[in-house]
This record gives sequence, structure tokens and C-alpha cells, in this order.
Amino acid sequence: MMQLSTFQSDITPPLGHPLCAGWYPPAKAITDPLAALGLILVPEGQEPIVLCALDWAELSNGDYDRWREELAEAVGTAAERVAVHCIHAHDTPWPDRDAQDILDQHGCRDVIMAGDCAERVRAEAAGAAAAAMGNLQPCSEVSIGEAKVDRIASNRRVMGDDGKVWAVRWTKTPDPAVRAAPEGLIDPMLKTIGFWHGEKALAMLHYYAVHPTSMDGTGVVTPEFVGLARNRRREESGVPHIYFTGCGGNITAGKYNDGVADNRELFTGRIHEAMVAAERASAKQPLNAPRWVTEPVCLPPREDLDEQALLAEISAAADSNKANSKAALMLTYLRRRERPIPFTCLHLTDEVAIAHLPGETFIEYQLHAQAARPDAFVAVAGYGDLGTGYITLANSFAEGGYEPVDAFVSGESEALMRAAIDNILRS
Repeated sequence: MMQLSTFQSDITPPLGHPLCAGWYPPAKAITDPLAALGLILVPEGQEPIVLCALDWAELSNGDYDRWREELAEAVGTAAERVAVHCIHAHDTPWPDRDAQDILDQHGCRDVIMAGDCAERVRAEAAGAAAAAMGNLQPCSEVSIGEAKVDRIASNRRVMGDDGKVWAVRWTKTPDPAVRAAPEGLIDPMLKTIGFWHGEKALAMLHYYAVHPTSMDGTGVVTPEFVGLARNRRREESGVPHIYFTGCGGNITAGKYNDGVADNRELFTGRIHEAMVAAERASAKQPLNAPRWVTEPVCLPPREDLDEQALLAEISAAADSNKANSKAALMLTYLRRRERPIPFTCLHLTDEVAIAHLPGETFIEYQLHAQAARPDAFVAVAGYGDLGTGYITLANSFAEGGYEPVDAFVSGESEALMRAAIDNILRS
């Protein structure tokens, strides 16, 4: 029989700490604390598996590896059996020590990270995971359910008749003409996987694909509407709830978000309603021999990335946090391009699977994962190792729009992504 435990630790940054790698103003207020929330599964006869969600914008490159390594050491498993994901609320940290080290060498301090906050909270999360190993409980069943989310997700890339991006739906979209365009390609369903022992609920995992941000660039730290809905369910039920953002790279709430301040509460209510509905619609089934599948993949950097040009850009952009931060992140990925990124899948039963993907990944990859196993209930977590930046489609660069500008990998990544997804789901 499988055993299970959960852990939680605080990862809230101090006031003044950079947010979103310096792309937004630093933290000026904390309205809601941020958490690292984890699930530890110990299948009979196997090493532990760890699924962890961070209330951060992103986590990339060496810092992503260090989180997996320290959590693995804490529970006595291999780093390959640890999946770490960010929910991607914008006004939260994006740690990348390797990129900050590059900026330090050019006199650009405290742009991406400041002090040892990121290292300290990582150690605290590992400590919480180690302590959770003393609280393992038997887990005999898993439940699955889904519900449609009401009026949140819309595709950010609004296409024109010429096949090019006509407009972009940002976090908030004040232009009524852009909001009036159709939702476009989305996955409207929130998926929920529950863990049980008899009638006792042990943990609930939720998956939905959207940029989970109603307002950004405010310096006000919050896990946003997805984290607030998750917290509400935990308080109501007394059961640990963990939320994972799916492939929301080209999905925002822009069609339904005109920037009115109370939209955060409105969206929180809609996500909460979907969580409740998905749980009510759930059906349980016995766990049978869970399997963990890993596929290491090297995604090629964008063809125009050049080390000397990026170093020159950092030197020339000393007065622009976003410009030199982006160049340092691109350079960090360029330098680690031969180090594979893990694609992993937890097969809980023959009909229930959770795919864990890197990057700020387009919704097409989530839909591809579901189509790869039409006979199964497939949940998808995106925002794993975010060293890649956006992972677009091959034709996205020709279509234009925002995402290709902040993609650190090339269009050749699409074929590699689809093949890796097939491999981990069909293995």
C-alpha cells in the first residue's frame, strides 16, 4: 500500500525584495503570505516521490535543480523523482542565483535576488519535507473529477485575418474591442485529483491553465486568485489542497479582466466554485502500482542568442532592471543548454496520470498531452524549470505577438516537446 504525507513552509519575500526577476517593482507590501506546498508519496517497494508547488512567479536553471536536490535529500530519494512547479502569480519572486551572479559581475546587484532569502526558504522547505516523513499515512484510493471554470481563461494571442497576432490580451485588458474577441483556444476544465484512505481525504491536487494574475506590477505580494481559492478550500475542509498551474503560457484572464480592482475576488470565487464542483463530481478508484516516468530533454536555445551580445546588452542596460535581467536569464540558459530538463509523469493508475512540464508552455502542449492518452484522466502541471522562458510553437515566431520575444528556446523545441510528452504518457 502507498503511504502519503504533505508539507508546507513559508516562502514570502521580505519587503524590498525583487519580484518577478526585477521585471516588476520590488515588494512594498504583503497582503497574503506565500507558501511552498508539497505532497510526498511512497509507493510500496519504491523510493519517495515529491510533488511541490511554489507560490512564486518562476524558478529557473540552477535554482530549480537545487530545489529538487534538497527536497530529494530531505526525504531520501533521487532528484529525478521530484517535481517542482510555480503557480506564476506575477508579483512574487523569480529566483535564479546563476543569473544574478552574472549581474553581480557587472555591478547590477539585487536585480533578480537580494540577500540569502531564496536559499533560506529553500532550506526551510526541505526541513518541512524531512519532518513530514515522520507523518506518513496509508493511502489506498485516488479520486478524479473536473469542472468547467466560468469566465476566466482566454487565449492571449488574438489572431487577425492575415494569420498574424492582431492584439494581445495582457493580465488586464482595458480595450473593449480586444476583450470582445472570442476566447480562442483554451482548456476550460479544472481537474482535481484526491488521495484517500477509506473515507478519509488526505490531500487534494488542482490543475488549471491560466496566467493566475488579476493585477501586476503593484509591488503587493499575493498568491493571487488561484492561491486564495486554494487557501479557502483548505480552511473549509481541513484537508491539504495544492494548486498547480497548467500550460498557461498563452492563456490569461484578459478577456474577462478590465482591470477593476475587485476582479481578484471575483476570479477567486470562480476558481473556488470550480474546485468545489470538481471535488463533488469526483469518483474514487483503488491505487494500483503507481509508476514514475522520466524523460530528460535538451531544448535548443533561440538561434539568435549569442554570449558576447548578451554580455554587451547587460553592460549597456545598467539602468533597466528588466533589460539586464532578461539578458542574464537568457545567457544562463545558453550556458546550460547541454544540461537536460526533466519531463516527468506520475502514473497513479493505468487510467490516471499527471504530466510535469517545464517552462511557460503554450496550451497546445496540455491539449497534446490529453490527446496522447484519450483513455485516461490526464492532469498537466506547467511552470517547472523556467530557464526556457516561453515554450511557443514553431510557427509562433512568424505569427508575432509577445511570447516569442520572451522565449529563450527556439521553435525547434516544439517537436521535442511533443515527443517527450508522448514518451512519458505512453511509457
